[in-house]
Amino acid sequence: MDNAVHSSLPLWACLASLLAAPVIVLFRREPSLREGATFVSAFVKLGLVLAMLPIVAGGKVIEFTLIDGFAGINAPIMFRVDGLGMLFALVASSLWIVTSLYSIGYMRGLHEHSQTRFFAFFAISLSATLGVAFAGNLLTLYLFYEMLSLATWPLVTHHQDKEARTGGRTYLTYLLGTSIGFALPALIFTWIKSGGDLSFGGDAILASAGLSHLQGLVLLLAFAFGFSKAGMMPFHSWLPGAMVAPTPVSALLHAVAVVKVGVFCILRVVTGVFGVQLIGPGGLDVGIVLAWIAAFTVIVSSLIALSQDNLKRRLAFSTIGQLSYIVLGAALATKLSVTGSILHIAAHAVGKITLFFCAGAIFVATGKKYISQMAGLGRTMPITMSAFFIGSLGVIGLPPTAGLISKFHLVMGTAEAGEKGLLLVFLVSTILNAAYFLPVVYQAFFPKAGTVPEGTPEKFSWSTVREAPWACVVPLSITALLSIILFFGSGFLRELVGQFVSGLGF
Repeated sequence: MDNAVHSSLPLWACLASLLAAPVIVLFRREPSLREGATFVSAFVKLGLVLAMLPIVAGGKVIEFTLIDGFAGINAPIMFRVDGLGMLFALVASSLWIVTSLYSIGYMRGLHEHSQTRFFAFFAISLSATLGVAFAGNLLTLYLFYEMLSLATWPLVTHHQDKEARTGGRTYLTYLLGTSIGFALPALIFTWIKSGGDLSFGGDAILASAGLSHLQGLVLLLAFAFGFSKAGMMPFHSWLPGAMVAPTPVSALLHAVAVVKVGVFCILRVVTGVFGVQLIGPGGLDVGIVLAWIAAFTVIVSSLIALSQDNLKRRLAFSTIGQLSYIVLGAALATKLSVTGSILHIAAHAVGKITLFFCAGAIFVATGKKYISQMAGLGRTMPITMSAFFIGSLGVIGLPPTAGLISKFHLVMGTAEAGEKGLLLVFLVSTILNAAYFLPVVYQAFFPKAGTVPEGTPEKFSWSTVREAPWACVVPLSITALLSIILFFGSGFLRELVGQFVSGLGF
């Protein structure tokens, strides 16, 4: 490609945290050095990503081929950095730094066991995540997707009790079962129909493959359900089950890596495998089926979230619905809806990681994990609950948070597609979002008489504040502010995403 820049920077960005894993293990008896290695690798990774940003923002892509092919198959392992991959890499690499700081406060605050293993696999997971973000073809995407499933399993089963083992089995069964059962056959079919070319960039892989409507629909659903990290129903149960993991892992699952990898893969399939012309009404018109499956997931998961008293489970079902917003926008394949889907990756990431940080801080400081126990908590943890309020606004899609920007594009894209029924889904789901978040905030600051937890002072005073350790409070404050910063500074993100979207041929 004429606008391609050949560089090994994508490879080194992926390796930065992978190479840190053995160093973390080496310093297992020196916690400060171990965590120092984590931070050094995290800042190096972010620095490498930022080094590529001016190139991509300038309208170019970065390419690097690691392996030309193997076993007689002309399918290279290669990296390609475009606007979509750059936005995802920025989200993952920057939030890893904040999550690492939070992890120190959380893991040390609760005196968790096997902290070295935790930080080592955390680092490996971020390597796999950037591998997905920078994947230059469908094979590379699939390999890093599977690597991420295996790297995060020890994190999900961290507590090593019966509940953790059950959650871990469900996690691997769903993620590996669907990827091998659906995504891998879909990849092989795509390889055959495309004549062996699985590369992203230029025309979509199957743009001129002559697919029938039935072939296109089956293939699209196979990819969508095969990449089940996206959490669409009925392959969603792994996500609430994974809440047995420590809260920093939940934050990793819901904001930095796993679920975002799922929706990112679906975005790649829509834009790079099918192409927006083929998937939409002017082509095979199969995207609308996926859009309604996503819409069903949005509504049902929101209704389930309303009934959850466990805060992390409520957040988990909220995530399922929010991910399906991204899938819905991608499936509609209009310029505004695809733009909204990509922007929602960043907007939801900062909003939801704030909420999970707050849930963990509450548990560290009070031992409480049920919403019914949190009335009046705003009096003793005002910083945490204020951040929870901001995170809630971000997920609902209200100002002054980045969620408003991404949801606005999604709604306008749905209107652009002429889908009035799906517009109603956005309206109803937004009301449901508010219904399961805002009462938590209201009860925290304005509890009913007789519902204030024991030990809460009758009159609030800063001298009585009992927040979680600073290593928990500082990260959740940063991510809450980041959601507001992205709202006022969304122009750069929209420009970066716009360059990618403009190349899709709308």
